[in-house]
Amino acid sequence: MQANKADRHRILFDWLGIAPFMLFALMFLIIPTLYLVTGAFQDAEGNVTLVNIAGLFTDKIMSSFSISIRISIASAIGGILLGFYLAWALVLGGLPPALRGAVMTFCGVASNFAGVPLAFAFLATLGRLGLITMVLRDWFGFNLYASGFNLLSFTGLTLTYMYFQIPLMVLIITPALEGLRKEWREAAESLGASHFQYWTKVALPILFPSIAGAFMLLFANAFGAIATAYSLTGSSLNIVPIQLYAQIRGDVLHNANLGYALAFGMIVVTGISNLIYITLRVRAERWQK
Repeated sequence: MQANKADRHRILFDWLGIAPFMLFALMFLIIPTLYLVTGAFQDAEGNVTLVNIAGLFTDKIMSSFSISIRISIASAIGGILLGFYLAWALVLGGLPPALRGAVMTFCGVASNFAGVPLAFAFLATLGRLGLITMVLRDWFGFNLYASGFNLLSFTGLTLTYMYFQIPLMVLIITPALEGLRKEWREAAESLGASHFQYWTKVALPILFPSIAGAFMLLFANAFGAIATAYSLTGSSLNIVPIQLYAQIRGDVLHNANLGYALAFGMIVVTGISNLIYITLRVRAERWQK
């Protein structure tokens, strides 16, 4: 009897521990999401309609989704390539062990550095009067903007997104690289495999679920970003989050319910991305066990 009562108290105490998180998720994630989804299928008077969903397939909004998806893919690919190489150098390369802690700490900070501060940092560095732009022009005679580069463009925004995509990739892929066992390399080498064959036939197939899952997470991370894009480009680049912002906040295109439909479309895209990421992550963890 005493044991059963103690077990009940322990279970109640455990549930109280996660109650703040559940309350936070309910108030700031679940209820707002349901509100947006409901609003996507209603008109201004609250009547059920599919007009807002049909509005997603207009040329302008489809163009917004196209630009957002292309920026997300480009920044995710850049983050995957550079982040994987950096993580490999830290875990399997010959870099000093002390350097790893500093880099991982920086990655933890940089992966969350976005919005107005990041936009300002890139404007001060690669803007028309930015530090690197001036150094290239005055010291090397190279006019970056005359060559066709523009920070307030597809290329510029992709480059800006890569600032937080690369460190996020490092944080994601490092545990997977640490999970590569020395026995696998030794077994491959004992069978006559070269370094290249080991990576192409053993290591990369094992790492593929982790890399593919990281790509989907980086894609979703870039697709939903708005603060950096809006601070950097304003409304000059027609990506989905900026279109949504314009519809809901009362700009010329004000249509709150169409904005809800845009949010619903973003939820679908990011939801699919995260579902694929979770599936691949489970598969990767199975390999590492």
